[in-house]
Amino acid sequence: MSARKETTHIITEGELLVALRERSTIWQCRYKIDGVWQRTTTGERDLKRAKAKAKEIALEANIRKKNNITPITRLFRDVARGVVKKLRDDIAQGVKKAANRDYEIVLTNYLIPILGKYKVDSIDYEVLAELDEKRIEKMKRVPSQSTLLTHNAALNMVFDEAIYKGYMSPVSKPLLKAKGKKSEKRVEFSVKEVKALRGGFENWIKVGRADTRELRALLRDYVEVLLDTGARPGKELLDLKWVHVELDIKSDIQGTGEFVEEEDQVLEIFNWKLERSLYLKILTGKTSKKGGRLAFGTTNSFNALDRIAQRNYEVRLPEAIEKYPNDYIFRYREYLNDEEKKAGKKPRLIPPTSFVKLFRTYLTEHNLLIDPATNKERQPYSLRHTYATMRLLHDQVTPQVLVKQMGTSIAMLEKHYDHIMTKQAAHQLKGDETRQLIRADIVLDEKYQYKETKKKKT
Repeated sequence: MSARKETTHIITEGELLVALRERSTIWQCRYKIDGVWQRTTTGERDLKRAKAKAKEIALEANIRKKNNITPITRLFRDVARGVVKKLRDDIAQGVKKAANRDYEIVLTNYLIPILGKYKVDSIDYEVLAELDEKRIEKMKRVPSQSTLLTHNAALNMVFDEAIYKGYMSPVSKPLLKAKGKKSEKRVEFSVKEVKALRGGFENWIKVGRADTRELRALLRDYVEVLLDTGARPGKELLDLKWVHVELDIKSDIQGTGEFVEEEDQVLEIFNWKLERSLYLKILTGKTSKKGGRLAFGTTNSFNALDRIAQRNYEVRLPEAIEKYPNDYIFRYREYLNDEEKKAGKKPRLIPPTSFVKLFRTYLTEHNLLIDPATNKERQPYSLRHTYATMRLLHDQVTPQVLVKQMGTSIAMLEKHYDHIMTKQAAHQLKGDETRQLIRADIVLDEKYQYKETKKKKT
């Protein structure tokens, strides 16, 4: 039988003891509930006080058990850290990467710092009120309803884990509500502003410093694809690889209806028409759990990706897809100074950390940052909103088609674009054909001629 360590002191044989962990001066309490050893800190450095505290802990656990309350409890931070570890494991395996990363950020940045000191089964509505107050203080704004829904989902993960491990009972799980500020509709660009947005890039790229031009050029192509496909800014495009691009190139010769005489012959003039479009297989983002989606891009997207291929590889788009299928698309060449070039250093292809700041700079310098109607700032998401608005209003694209293209839902379209969908249907609501059918005839059928009704004498 091995000798018991000097750092372990038995209070009740086989039931209760205190022990010191390696490199710690605070005594730990170990007690048995339902034949299972549990461990918690006494918070004491003095052995005598630690033993007294351990007896209190074991007594409280047994009282809780008799009252049908979970006898074992843990601090919120301990359970939450276990949830974070599971989330990170899922992210590494590619499981719901975007959503799980959001939950990890919420737990790490907000819930653990604010709620960590509380026992997980003692979080009541008073503690949740404190969470609301400190969260606003930390965010420096009132969170939107969608943000609170994400926070509540992460919080429920911790509660569910605690219930599963027996640290709290289902009846003690608080009901979470999301009474945050309703998300505001993002402002779009008008047709005139879109023309200015697209038209200003070329000169802006030229006047930039030599070490910024490649990134500025990549921002232009990023904006073009967002405007053309309605993709979500961020990972939906930044995670794209060349293998995710499917080209659709069609050529056609069409007669113009015009004729010329040539060598005693009358010949019709024909135009050669080339249509270049593509499909993007979007695998990350909110639609990733459904296996991704195909987004259609017109010539504008084709040209944008072609420019990236030429800058990064000095080849055209079809060749880039063939030769570099597993390379990420939205990358730019590293800037090298003269000394680095002389030394033979090869430029790397670098991912942009974020386009948000650079896009804001571009909008500011072209007087496009503030929407004149609402006085709100435009964000990269405004490009997606612009895409939806223009497709609904000008191209008569149906909501059902837009749902597939943008990876959203009819409910979201109705929520954010109901006014646009009403304008889209205006020509149908006019009811020209119906009005023609039911117009009042000048000459009424004899069957419907007015006849005076005689009143009965009383």
